[in-house]
Amino acid sequence: MINERLKALRAVMQENGIDAYIIPSSDAHKSEYVAEHWATRAWISGFTGSAGLAIVTQEHAGLWTDSRYFSQAETQLAESDFELHKQGIPHAPEHRAWLRDNIKEGGVVACDGRQFSVGDIRAIEKKLKAKNASLVLDKDLIDEIWEDRPSLPTAPIFEHDVKYAGKSRVEKLAEIREEMTADYYLVTALDEIAWAFNLRGNDVDCNPVFYAFAMIDHDSAWIFMDIDKVPEDLANKLYEEGIYLKPYEFAEAVLESLEEDKTVQFDRGTTNILLYNGIQEGNAKAEKNIIQALKAIKNETEIKHIRNAMIKDAVALTRLFRWLEKTVEERGIPETEVAEVLANFRKAQGEYHGESFDAIVGYKGNGAIVHYRAEKETCAMIEKDGVLLLDSGGQYYDGTTDITRTIRLGEPTEQEKFCYTKVLKGHIELASVVFPAGTRGAQLDTLARMHLWQANLNYGHGTGHGVGFFLNVHEGPQGFAPSPVTSRGTTVFKSGMVTSNEPGFYKDGDYGIRIENLVLCIDAGENEYGKWLKFSDLTLFPIDTRLIQMEQMTSREKKWLNEYHARVFEEVSPRMEADEVAWLREKTLVIS
Repeated sequence: MINERLKALRAVMQENGIDAYIIPSSDAHKSEYVAEHWATRAWISGFTGSAGLAIVTQEHAGLWTDSRYFSQAETQLAESDFELHKQGIPHAPEHRAWLRDNIKEGGVVACDGRQFSVGDIRAIEKKLKAKNASLVLDKDLIDEIWEDRPSLPTAPIFEHDVKYAGKSRVEKLAEIREEMTADYYLVTALDEIAWAFNLRGNDVDCNPVFYAFAMIDHDSAWIFMDIDKVPEDLANKLYEEGIYLKPYEFAEAVLESLEEDKTVQFDRGTTNILLYNGIQEGNAKAEKNIIQALKAIKNETEIKHIRNAMIKDAVALTRLFRWLEKTVEERGIPETEVAEVLANFRKAQGEYHGESFDAIVGYKGNGAIVHYRAEKETCAMIEKDGVLLLDSGGQYYDGTTDITRTIRLGEPTEQEKFCYTKVLKGHIELASVVFPAGTRGAQLDTLARMHLWQANLNYGHGTGHGVGFFLNVHEGPQGFAPSPVTSRGTTVFKSGMVTSNEPGFYKDGDYGIRIENLVLCIDAGENEYGKWLKFSDLTLFPIDTRLIQMEQMTSREKKWLNEYHARVFEEVSPRMEADEVAWLREKTLVIS
């Protein structure tokens, strides 16, 4: 099937005089996760990972992705003519150099410009200049051959109550306007629109966002979207607050119609090139992303609700692991069933919207596939012996969760315990660090790896990402990453940021280990050396102590784990039934 699609694409490329066609994984808003309508790279290649890019020529079909997806890509591409190009660094633009080296002199490259940001296009153009090649931006060739392509979603949007958000949209718009340096601020990222206007939707699986563009001036605001998705009472409320609804497809025309002397501030990393081209020449101002920076700092109301959501999540996970321990003694359990049962336990907690991503339930070798997704037809059966990695999260109206725990069913091997303890020690180093204001993610990332490095071990993904508040589970700009290529490595940490702490280790074909908590950046005092920051754990769930090689652990590390477990028991047990409390007490016993 994939090769038939490749043949059809090459035929329309030839008809249009195109030598190379680029297909990314994003939509018109540079989203990481997209609606089915925008899943063009997955459709043409068969690779379903969330990160990757394809380039097709008449002679070659290539798929670029990073180490998180190597195993998945090799499996999914095996029956097609697509060749995997392994990126050395996540999100690194290695495909651009390949394109430069493989396009003929004066060749023609094309793409659907809606799926590429201004920054993307300028970088590609720079590479193509070496071959005098041209770049055509308005070719949606996939649409010409995808006969049953899904339409954009039509589910209604809804309001995210200010009792959760902590600030009204009027207050948020006022904060945005204070930061504006132009007449208009163009907003294209879906989670930024959702946050600014306290609105949510169901257009993208696991991300409570809706397809829209927005434009803000110093008095009013416009949201460009499918108006039929807005309930009448909500539309009236928005109108009364000076927020006007326009059809989704009107955004470019409105930009083109602005007065010649009106400037437009935009983010070159999220604004697609075709929308940008609608701004009159000389009026576009590429400035800092205002909303991303504001959204990253959680307010006191959000923090209070996040802590409550974490307790609910802990109750759900307790019930899941108790069910797992009992059921695996009676029968094998499909990996997919674990995800389904956990979702039901979360749903029972109340104020639940859905999972924050498709749960990664990796038994034995599947746990070594970093972004593994179990399928009913092919998933493993969990038995009474082996390492199980469970990475999951929930979307609650009062917060977004993301947690990974690795457990051992049966007796662990010394090698498993050795590697698990190295990961745990790195997790503790990052969780307990005190650092000066101005410190960046790349500086902190090393702490999580140092014990693995001492054993000549490592993992191929970043150590952490920002997390939204009832929004995307992956949120910029901050994070822990070993490379300064992306914002995760270069962004300065500030009080109020919520980030994941998730070091890991993966033995291909055997097992995967990852321990993940969400942490809140908080103040740690100030002295003659400046202001200091540290992290406070938000996630509240036991870390498996059966996998710990105790002789590796220092007294400081044991103290951290004992204090963490004491806090887990103290804060979570009051929400539990008696038999659940007994289970939690056993899992949080003091180690020595």
